[in-house]
Amino acid sequence: MSADTLQPHLPWIESHLPLPPVQNAWGEDTEAPGLLAAGSDLGVERLLEAYAKGVFPWFNADQPVLWWSPDPRMVLQIKHFKLHRSLRKTLARYSAHPQFELCFDRAFDDVIEACAQSPREGQKGTWIVPPMVAAYKALHRAGYAHSAETWLDGHLVAGLYFVCIGKAVFGESMFSTLSDGSKMALAALVHVCEQHSIQAIDCQQNTAHLASMGASEMTRTAFLAQSVPALKLTSPDWKNAQIDWDVWRTGAP
Repeated sequence: MSADTLQPHLPWIESHLPLPPVQNAWGEDTEAPGLLAAGSDLGVERLLEAYAKGVFPWFNADQPVLWWSPDPRMVLQIKHFKLHRSLRKTLARYSAHPQFELCFDRAFDDVIEACAQSPREGQKGTWIVPPMVAAYKALHRAGYAHSAETWLDGHLVAGLYFVCIGKAVFGESMFSTLSDGSKMALAALVHVCEQHSIQAIDCQQNTAHLASMGASEMTRTAFLAQSVPALKLTSPDWKNAQIDWDVWRTGAP
């Protein structure tokens, strides 16, 4: 085996130990760029530590908990969000429907379970395995994981879930059974972020879908320089967040 294919050592992190520095993550010349550590702890305190350090869990059912900190990082700067004309028309059309609503945290458990049935772009299976579902439900009960939801005729038709610590927002996954349903939920999330001076939504990994909505890559150093100070600020009251329909009609944000 040539030297350039050798993998660096992957540390196993016991529950009582902190995650390694993100600078220790595997580099671009390895088979798993951004991989930082493995372990078994997926509790609330570990998740809060991880997100505060720019780290997130991502693993398959037959793997231990794997922790990642990619460089570069895909991030949606709120000011760069692209509310395309077609989506604005869709929002305007549904806003006139008496049984249409965009809201937050009404059905978090249903959202994450639906996301677990909807693989990410370019993936055959799901990374939202049962231990992940249980962990983020616990994080939701602790007040740090939230859902943006699209409802029509009394049914949850689309949504996404995200983590919010202070004013640092980390997007996770989305699902939709309605055309543009998850895009409308994302637009609602962006709108509330703008209302509360939240600068960005972490998207973790680069996809064409995210890029089309205005997300772009930034270095891990720049990402942490933006996200770490936001951790100390006051979070929005997501459950009672309000959507201003005039925003969609006038083409903002």
